[in-house]
Amino acid sequence: MNRLRFFLPLIFSLLLSPIFAEGGHEIKVKIKEFGNQDIILAYYFNKSMYVRDTVKADAQGLAVFTGSEPLPGGLYLFYLPNGKFFDVLISEGQNMSISTDTLDLIGNMSISGSEEAGLFLEYQRFIGQQQAKVNSLREEMAANAENQEALDVLNAKLEDLNKEVAAYWENAVTQYPGTFYATFIKAMQEPVIPDFELPEGTQNPDSILQAKRYFYYRDHYFDNIDFQDARLLRTPFFAHKIDNYMERMIVQVPDTVAKTSIDIIEKSRGNEEMFRFLVQLMYNRTNESKIMGMDAAMVALADKYYLAGETPWADEKFLENLRTRVGEIRPTLLGSLARNLKMENEQGQVFSLHEINAAVTILAFYEPSCGHCKKEIPKLYKEVFEKYRNKGVQVFAVYTMADREEWTGFINEHELFDWINVYDPYHQTRFRNFYDIRSTPMIYILDREKKIVAKRLDVEQMPGFLDHLLNKQ
Repeated sequence: MNRLRFFLPLIFSLLLSPIFAEGGHEIKVKIKEFGNQDIILAYYFNKSMYVRDTVKADAQGLAVFTGSEPLPGGLYLFYLPNGKFFDVLISEGQNMSISTDTLDLIGNMSISGSEEAGLFLEYQRFIGQQQAKVNSLREEMAANAENQEALDVLNAKLEDLNKEVAAYWENAVTQYPGTFYATFIKAMQEPVIPDFELPEGTQNPDSILQAKRYFYYRDHYFDNIDFQDARLLRTPFFAHKIDNYMERMIVQVPDTVAKTSIDIIEKSRGNEEMFRFLVQLMYNRTNESKIMGMDAAMVALADKYYLAGETPWADEKFLENLRTRVGEIRPTLLGSLARNLKMENEQGQVFSLHEINAAVTILAFYEPSCGHCKKEIPKLYKEVFEKYRNKGVQVFAVYTMADREEWTGFINEHELFDWINVYDPYHQTRFRNFYDIRSTPMIYILDREKKIVAKRLDVEQMPGFLDHLLNKQ
């Protein structure tokens, strides 16, 4: 087994505080020939593992994990100093005993006191046996790579093994309804895609069938997930399944991401713990996204949940900061009409942003003392403005400070004469508020109607974007 990376549970204690039932837990773990060594009890959560408890085994290899409260249900692991570990399903029945040895942790294990933990142990053994058979078949397939007849036989055997696993899963779900064991097994299953039939003479049948299978899979992706069971949060696959759907099954545009996030969150209504996790997860995904314009999805989630009083766990300081941040971002969302700016140039002539007659307006905020600005603003002039000035592109270049000498010196040094150079030394336009100027350079691209169509693009990205935008017009 590879060594695992653990995190202290304090990291998530503020994010997730499960509501415990009455009672406690006592889990006895005895490992032969494992005396006087530490055993770590950990749990899976949000793509990581977190330490719950550490107990030193006595001379006979017995470690007893106890607590006045029951452990929140989920998949736990017991981690040994040599890097080996084993998983145990914990839900009902938390007064249990586990016995094994280091030669074969799962194969030689016995569990008493918890029916569900015992069922999961049997499942692990079954999967281990099936995997061994699969590995053997794959070795045979590699040895018979040039023998199609043999490969057909081996593939049929692989298919039989898959059917055996599917039958095991189905039996687990139907035979033990209402148990976390059944919920866990069902949640791991992928939706079964039916065989689609097309009318005779259908053109491009392969493409159409592929599309039908894809859309069926997408639409039924979460059929086997019980969003009312928060125990699934403490499994190694739940957060990965959400990530896979959000990253690979939907188009990465803000409206789609926001709607899909809300659809998933709403599945958990009625379960406080699951609802809280999903709201935080989806908010964090959109807030940390590097995709241009995804802040619109973040604002949508903030509006619907945090700023609508749906998140009683969020403290007032966080909500106050979020409300301020959303207010700063909202005017700059893609598709928004850019706030008009009336500023003066070096000669005192006033220019209005909205009165610029251009197919595309690049709105650039900068300050000469900024190291990045010293490099990017001259590049913007030479590599973008000079190339596109005759194609209907204008630049409204805003100096963000008040030192006129510094400003004009920078213009003269880099010969930035032919675009519109303006500044607002007394901050009458409040441009920092309306354009979220937290760092420079800050660049927006506006269409003919002065709607924001792009922001925070590097100079290197602009030619491709401008070509696309101008061709659309």
